[in-house]
Amino acid sequence: MGKILITGVTGHLGGAVLNKLLAKVPASEVRILVRDEAKATAFKPLGVEIALGTYDDKASLVAAFKGIDKLYFVSGNDVANRGPQHENVVQAATEAKVGHVVYTSFQRKNESDTAPLAFLAATHLLAEKLLKASGLTYTILEHALYAEVIPMFAGEKVLETGVIFQPAGDGKTAFALREDLAEAGVAVLTGEGHENRSYELTGPKALSYADIAALISAASGKNITYVSPTVEVFKAELTKAGVPAIYIDLFAGFSGAIKDGEFAGVTDDLEKLIGRKGGSVEAYVKSVYGK
Repeated sequence: MGKILITGVTGHLGGAVLNKLLAKVPASEVRILVRDEAKATAFKPLGVEIALGTYDDKASLVAAFKGIDKLYFVSGNDVANRGPQHENVVQAATEAKVGHVVYTSFQRKNESDTAPLAFLAATHLLAEKLLKASGLTYTILEHALYAEVIPMFAGEKVLETGVIFQPAGDGKTAFALREDLAEAGVAVLTGEGHENRSYELTGPKALSYADIAALISAASGKNITYVSPTVEVFKAELTKAGVPAIYIDLFAGFSGAIKDGEFAGVTDDLEKLIGRKGGSVEAYVKSVYGK
C-alpha cells in the first residue's frame, strides 16, 4: 500500500481516522498535515510523517501531497473561506498527482440555493464538483449529522429546563456516531473498489426531536419534552437569551433542514463499509445523560 495522508488530525473526526488507521497500517505509511510546529509536537511520538501546511497555502499543500497515494480530505471549518480553500486542496492534489482523494461531505436531499443549509452546502458541493472534474480518482463520503451534536441542539441546560426547543417540526435525522464515520473512512482508505463512488453514511434509524426527548427522559429519569416553535419565535427567544445571531441562524438552518427531511434518509452504506450496524443513538444518549 502507498502512503496515506490525513488532514484535520487536530479535530475530532480526523483524529479518530488517524488512530483507527494506525491500528491497521504501519506509521511509516502515514503522513499527516498540520498547521504549524506547535501542533505537530503532540503527534511526533506516533512515528508518522508530519507535513506543515494550510488549506490557504496551495504551495504548502503541493509539497505535503507529493508521493501520496490516498488523501483523506476533511472539509474546512472556516465557512467564509472554505470555497477557495477547497479549490486549493483539489488543485494541489492534482499537481502532486495524488492517487485517490477521499472527501468528507454531507448528507442532503435538496442541493438548490433555497435549501435551509445552502450557505453551508455550497462549498461541499463545490469540492465534489471540482473533484469529479479534476480527473482524480475520488470517493465522496456523505456524512449524516453526528450523534455528538445532540447535546448542542438539545441545549446545554435541557435537564434543567426540561425542554428541547427547536423549530424542526416532526422532521427526523439518521444520526451517525463520529467514530463509525471515521471507521468507514479508514475502510475506504485501506480497501479496494471504492473508486469514483459516493456513499451516504447514516445511522441505522431516523429519529425526531420528540424521540430524542424520550431517550433523554429515559436516560436521565427527568421528564423532557420537545417544543417546536415557529422560526420567528425561536429566533426571538434565543435573541432574548443573548445567543449570538450567527449561532441562532445556524440552529435555525439545521432545524429547517431537519424539518424538510434533509437528514431523514437511512442507507446501509455505513454498515457495509464497517461490517456491522452503526452504533445506536440510544446508547450514546444514555452515555451522556445516564444517571
